[in-house]
Amino acid sequence: MVDADQTFVIVGGGLAGAKAAETLRAEGFTGRVILICDERDHPYERPPLSKGYLLGKEERDSVFVHEPAWYARNDIELHLGQTVDAVDRTAKTVRFGEDGTVVRYDKLLLATGAEPRRLDIPGTDLAGVHHLRRLSHAERLKGVLAALGRDNGHIVIAGAGWIGLEVAAAAREYGAEVTVVEPEPTPLYGALGPELGNLFAELHREHGVRFHFGARLTEIVGQDGVVLAARTDDGEEHPAHDVLAAVGAAPRIALAEAAGLEIAERAHGGGVMVDERLRTSDPDIYAAGDVASFHHALFDTRLRVEHWANALNGGPAAARAMLGRDLTYDRVPYFFSDQYDMGMEYSGWAPPGTYDEVVIRGDAGKREFIAFWVKENRVLAGMNVNVWDVTEPIQQLIRNKAPVDTEALANPHVPLDSLAS
Repeated sequence: MVDADQTFVIVGGGLAGAKAAETLRAEGFTGRVILICDERDHPYERPPLSKGYLLGKEERDSVFVHEPAWYARNDIELHLGQTVDAVDRTAKTVRFGEDGTVVRYDKLLLATGAEPRRLDIPGTDLAGVHHLRRLSHAERLKGVLAALGRDNGHIVIAGAGWIGLEVAAAAREYGAEVTVVEPEPTPLYGALGPELGNLFAELHREHGVRFHFGARLTEIVGQDGVVLAARTDDGEEHPAHDVLAAVGAAPRIALAEAAGLEIAERAHGGGVMVDERLRTSDPDIYAAGDVASFHHALFDTRLRVEHWANALNGGPAAARAMLGRDLTYDRVPYFFSDQYDMGMEYSGWAPPGTYDEVVIRGDAGKREFIAFWVKENRVLAGMNVNVWDVTEPIQQLIRNKAPVDTEALANPHVPLDSLAS
């Protein structure tokens, strides 16, 4: 039975919000749990949207965090298709945007996520311009890629980040022609640096993807609402039937900002500032997932992590903190990607400029290796490519922060466990 004396409200029905609600019940919280989701679909996971579901290899129902009946069975008051347009920190209330309903909270969790950045160029209102963030986006794009494959159609993708490359791989598997336009000199430049970015460029070229590096889209040309081509700032024009904007995501901070909560600087991701317990500048409001910017002790910097694992782990951590548990949120950032026959996992944080060298263990030419980003002989990050069951020792190397012998690190015959111990 629910004890109405305490009410915890969660704004945001993604993975972080759904796992926070699950954790509250698992930890014995008997008060009201209200989960507010601005989408009409039940909470779902996002990785399949650019992977298995987009490729037609996973069913639609496989993306959901819980079966629909789970919420009522666990006394979670789920509000689908509802937005929150105001938080009153003095009264400790949230107001629904549709009908003005006001709900009081004892603790509030903001798990509002992120939204795709838009291309600020002419032609983005054409019907063939797409983004990929929501299940409805994936459903639409899935049909588009299948049609392009049937008709030998062409998609131009703006951005060679993870979403751009995963969609490029899916488009090629459907048989569509693909051109990727990217301002940096390699794919994934901000995530992996130039050393490993070229490996992904070669992989995609082998599968027929064309790259146009060092350029940005300046205009999407169309007629009668239909996309015809995409132009770049160096004067090139690429034929296109569809365009995908994959130029990153921005944290959805409008609600927090209007409530007067502290917001991190753009250099630190621009999310809602939280402490090591995921608590905002208001002691009764927490934030988790893509929207939260937290200080990470391992890297001695403030990070905003947009990947699946951060939502999976951050939501439960915030829930426990809301219940008064003593904790420090310092999970090693982790993500994974599948492109064609290549799978990879990445742990850590090492953008260009933060490391001295990249150490390779294995055969990069065969795409079976582990890469380590190293600074002063300390491992900052590791990526395993078609090599499995090594995430734990890689993360332990990062956590140890101890100098390692880089020759031993590169030697596949030296067990990783021995270096991480």
